[in-house]
Amino acid sequence: MTDRLKRLFDEHGQSPWLDNLKRSYITTGELNRVREFGIRGLTSNPTIFQKAIQGSDEYTEQFKSLIATKTSTLESYWELVLKDINGALDKFEPLYQSSGGLDGFVSVEVDPNLAHQGAETLDAGRKLHQRINRDNVMIKIPATVQGVPAIRSMISEGRNVNVTLIFSLDRYQDVMNAYIDGLEILQLEHPAKVAQVASVASFFISRVDTEIDRQLQANGSDGAIALCGTAAIAQAKLAYQMFEQTFSGARWEKLAALGAHVQRPLWASTSTKNVKYPDTLYVDQLIGPNTVNTLPDTTVEAFSDHGNLGTTINQGVDQAHWQWSQLAEYGVDVVSVAAQLEHEGVSSFRKSFDELLSVLDAKAVELT
Repeated sequence: MTDRLKRLFDEHGQSPWLDNLKRSYITTGELNRVREFGIRGLTSNPTIFQKAIQGSDEYTEQFKSLIATKTSTLESYWELVLKDINGALDKFEPLYQSSGGLDGFVSVEVDPNLAHQGAETLDAGRKLHQRINRDNVMIKIPATVQGVPAIRSMISEGRNVNVTLIFSLDRYQDVMNAYIDGLEILQLEHPAKVAQVASVASFFISRVDTEIDRQLQANGSDGAIALCGTAAIAQAKLAYQMFEQTFSGARWEKLAALGAHVQRPLWASTSTKNVKYPDTLYVDQLIGPNTVNTLPDTTVEAFSDHGNLGTTINQGVDQAHWQWSQLAEYGVDVVSVAAQLEHEGVSSFRKSFDELLSVLDAKAVELT
C-alpha cells in the first residue's frame, strides 16, 4: 500500500479506521500491517461477526471448549466476539497511548435487539464496558430515540461510546447534545475524568444515496436525475458544519478547558454501492480535520491505490445546502428516509445477530 492513509491524518486531520474484524486478522498479523500503513482504529458490528464466525473454522476449537463447559449459545457468542475484540485492542493499544487517547480505539456493539429499549441498552452497555475493561474500547449504541438517553448516561459515567446508525441531521444534533450533557454531568463530580472520555458519532453515508437515488430515479425528471449521487455527501457536509458550530462557544470551551475531546463525526458505510460512482467517492469528498472514516477492506485498498487527498468536507457547502433543500422539490422526504434507514439498519444488525445464534445452536448440536 501507499502512504495515502497516513497522509489522511498527517496532512488533513482525518483518522482512517478499518471496518472489519475476524480472527485471522489477529493471528496472521494483518492488523499490524494495516496499522503500519495508517489505519488508526477499528469498528465491528453484528454483521461483521456473522460473516467472520460463519465463514471460518478458526472459531471451532474455542466453540468446542465452550460447549464442553455447558456455556449457553448467547454467552458463547460473546466469548467468541470478545476474544477478537481483546486481540484487536492489544494491537491498537500502542497507538492509543502514543496518540494521547485520540485514536487506537476498537468498537463493539451491544445486542441490537435492545435498540429500542433504552434502559436495557444502558445496562448492556455498562456491563459490556465493565467486562472488557480497556481504556481503548468504544461501546457502540444505536442512535435511536431510546438510545440517546443511554448514550448520555454512558458518557456521564466516563465510558467511551461509538454512536451508530445516524441518518438524520436532527438526530445528529441530539447525539452531540447528549455527549456534551454527559460530559457536564461527569465534570460535576469527576472533572479529571472529562479528558479521558472519547466518542464518535457514526453517520451512515452510502445507504442514504441508495435510497434517495431510488426515489429520484422514480421521479425521472431532469432535475431529479441531476441530484442523484449528491444527497449523502451534501448531508455529511451540513453535519460537519453543525459539528463545528456545536463544539465551539462558551459552553464547549468550559469542557475543553478540562481537556475534553470533541465528539468526532465518523463517516460509516463508505463503500460505494453504485458501480457508476467512483469507488473512493465517500472518502475523497469527506476529508477534513477532527473526522474519522471507517473503511471496509476493499475501500482501504482502493483509496490507498488511487484515492484523492485534499480537505473537502468544508468545500462547496453552499451547494450542499442547495442540493439538500432541492430534494423536497422532487418528492423526497428526508425525514421519512432517515426513519426508514434507521429501521432497516437496526433490522439488518438484529437479523445478523439472531441468524448467527441459530447457526451456533445448530453447530453445538453437531459438536455434542
